[in-house]
Amino acid sequence: MSTLTERDDGAQAPMLSLLNVESSYGPIKAIRGVSLKVRKGEIATVLGSNGAGKSTILKTISGILDPRKGSIEFKGQDVTARDPAFIVQQGLVHVPEGREVFPLLSVRDNLLMGAYTRKDRDGVARDMEMVYGYFSILKERAQQDAGLLSGGQQQMLAISRALMANPDLILLDEPSLGLSPKLTKEIFEIVVRINRERGTTILLVEQNANMALNASDYGYVLENGRIVMEDSCDRLREKDDIKEFYLGMKETGVRGERRWKKKKTWR
Repeated sequence: MSTLTERDDGAQAPMLSLLNVESSYGPIKAIRGVSLKVRKGEIATVLGSNGAGKSTILKTISGILDPRKGSIEFKGQDVTARDPAFIVQQGLVHVPEGREVFPLLSVRDNLLMGAYTRKDRDGVARDMEMVYGYFSILKERAQQDAGLLSGGQQQMLAISRALMANPDLILLDEPSLGLSPKLTKEIFEIVVRINRERGTTILLVEQNANMALNASDYGYVLENGRIVMEDSCDRLREKDDIKEFYLGMKETGVRGERRWKKKKTWR
């Protein structure tokens, strides 16, 4: 039986759709025939180990990396291999792995850089107060150079900079990277709030499977550049392979032996 499930979108067209996308770094094929969908208003997650190709998916969607094959649609429009600036203007914003804030600009100027495509000054001012509401530390440090912020504060700034573009969809790459469990929990709670309160759709890639599954509505599992499993996050959390290889939960028998094979069933 296949571990892939056919997703029932009903009458609702997905906001983002990838079909058989392949991307490479020179001769090295990083993702191999990836197909996935993200519905409007949901948080979808891609789980996978380091090097599985998670970040490559986001870079390909946002136009940083051109795919070798396949197609990408956003809000019904083909954005395959389009210029990143064009893709941002359509309402799709990428929060990269490692934050990549502008270290010599102030926190406030970093936020304004996120709004560079906007013409509505009043809306920009309102959204500035909105992000300060989510991350009050950024208001306190508004005039400080971003490079002097802690790692967690820089992650808050990177997410807030994306929000300043007033996006329909945020690509969020490894928000927990290098952060303490406490900060990770805080940031994930605010990501969920942003989704629920603003209706912002989010595609999240993350190694912290427990946090990602708890925050997200639908999930994909990526191994060696291929999607090997997909389902609602509620159901993924109950699958033996996910428990064993991503959540660290071992089911044991009376002699302490695993009741199911160590080898993943999706392989």
